[in-house]
Amino acid sequence: MTASTPALLLTDDPDLVAHVQRLAAAAGAELSVAADPTGARIGWVTAPVVLVGPDLLPALADTRPLRRDQVHVVVLGASSDSCFRAALDIGAESVVELPHGEPWLVETLADTADGASVRANVVGVVGGCGGAGATMFATALATAAAQDVDPASGVHPAMLVDADPLGPGIERVAGLEDVEGTRWDALLQSAGRLGSRSLRKALPAREGLSVLGWGPGRRAALAPGVVREVLSAGARGSGLVVVDLPRYPDPAAAEILQRCDHVVVVTTLELAGVASAARVVAEVLPDAGPTWLVARGPATALDPAEVSSLLGVPLAAAMTDQRRLAESVELGLGPLSSRRGPLARAAREVLEVLRTPAGAEVAA
Repeated sequence: MTASTPALLLTDDPDLVAHVQRLAAAAGAELSVAADPTGARIGWVTAPVVLVGPDLLPALADTRPLRRDQVHVVVLGASSDSCFRAALDIGAESVVELPHGEPWLVETLADTADGASVRANVVGVVGGCGGAGATMFATALATAAAQDVDPASGVHPAMLVDADPLGPGIERVAGLEDVEGTRWDALLQSAGRLGSRSLRKALPAREGLSVLGWGPGRRAALAPGVVREVLSAGARGSGLVVVDLPRYPDPAAAEILQRCDHVVVVTTLELAGVASAARVVAEVLPDAGPTWLVARGPATALDPAEVSSLLGVPLAAAMTDQRRLAESVELGLGPLSSRRGPLARAAREVLEVLRTPAGAEVAA
């Protein structure tokens, strides 16, 4: 799919067609209309967003379409219980009632016009033990990803999400603590779907890196539904989404792990740290997707390859401690003020593992 691929509207209702076409024009998005579900199979696969009118729901369900993301039923006026049941039959994510849902639909169509049909990988980073430096590594990974994206590509480089209420605060580590923008407290009070462009514009950002953190106030528990919307919006049109995860299981962390394409475990190379990492892998990540290990410690510590074998997690990178790293963070320069340090090298090694098919061979 590309940014020029039109959204697909499946309906034979001229009033619904006119209404959605007006919204698509307001969003600056292309829209393809089809009145025959059978003849729209290619569009069903390739369109960044599929909108389905209630008049064609039964016929579409009879074709048993492939399940895919970004399918929504659009209704003029109030929807019925039978409409909701039929929407579930085709795997639709939502039923949008117009005109009430017009702002949401315009934002969704604007996402497609903005190239948000491209979905970023979501990478969770979790500390195998206390003091492993998972927050620091998550920030370095997202920063390195942002530095590697061509500004002319039209893709938002990277988004960094702090999902650890007990962590040090990822905005501070990234050097964006004093930059104005939306924090978790505002999003947790919202309801409904988020647009990718509006989310990116709202977050504190610098040099292609957007950060969603907690701010200075009290940190409330994350709601899984809001987390789901944040990750979905962040992944649309971005190069990479990196999430700093807590080391303990909770509903929000479970929701995030279900949506992670990769998980990175950061551990020290001390015996106590490795023992803790083993528990995290067994108790927090038993159902996670492809999982990788980043090992940090001096040359005199345990062997990274042996730790990888012990944990049953492929080694993506090993690094030594970096001098003056804390000073760089305190000055607001972020963790990658030096692109040649151990942290920068490890972050880019992990990016290569995540980006290339060779990573699958390592996992095997």
